Amino acid sequence: MRNQNRQVVSLQRQKSNSEQKKHPIQSETTPKESVSTRLNKFIANAGICSRRRADELIENGQITVDGRIITELGFKVGFSSKVYFQGRELFPEKNKVYIVLNKPKNCITTSEDPEGRKIASDYLDNEIKERVYPVGRLDRNTTGILLFTNDGELAQKLTHPSKEVKKVYLAELNKDFKNEDRLKLTAGIHLEDGEIHADNAAFPDVFDKKKVGIEIHSGRNRIVRRMFEHLGYEVKKLDRVLFADLDKRKLKRGESRRLTEREVRQLKLLVNLK
Repeated sequence: MRNQNRQVVSLQRQKSNSEQKKHPIQSETTPKESVSTRLNKFIANAGICSRRRADELIENGQITVDGRIITELGFKVGFSSKVYFQGRELFPEKNKVYIVLNKPKNCITTSEDPEGRKIASDYLDNEIKERVYPVGRLDRNTTGILLFTNDGELAQKLTHPSKEVKKVYLAELNKDFKNEDRLKLTAGIHLEDGEIHADNAAFPDVFDKKKVGIEIHSGRNRIVRRMFEHLGYEVKKLDRVLFADLDKRKLKRGESRRLTEREVRQLKLLVNLK
């Protein structure tokens, strides 16, 4: 009899625990407004930048919450808070989007252009509802692979100099490239903004010395063009064929596609992002 009673009590406890899991106790008096998020996390989730960079924006007084400039790093925002950066309201992106574009010539890689010029994001699929941003930039006349995402933290890490993300370009020059200059590129040259060297430079076609493949890790502005110009060459065409572990194979000019889950994982592993 005692054993039966113990079994009944045990079954009642299990049932009670199960019901609690299905119907967790909620306080009707707890308003929705009490749900809060740290401001730097809110900004990062909006796809603007990483949390570390968000802290810098906050400290510099570039973020307003409900019309008030916030400089407190531990500040928290509520459900109905209005957060603005550079006059634009931020909304956390729940769906992370990763897209690669084979950028054509004569378009710029800013999110907007007051001069009305064509921008690279115009080539993305109209069905993409999330607001995405280019990771790094390619100048107007440079073609090739360009990554777009709303994952601010990943974008920040991929463009940070310490990560040394690999980029490979194919340059077409106005004249044959001398082997001695190829050696100078890999040894290092001095530009106005400091020393720079290519990790590798080679001829994809040994019979065409006007075309040079160059591998670099630097993300400086127009760096490849400036390196060749420093050595006395004019770059007629410049195409980025690889960025990080991504290439543009199977993509025609102006075409884009979403990254696979595997490609996203590889990118995050590359920059040690969990």
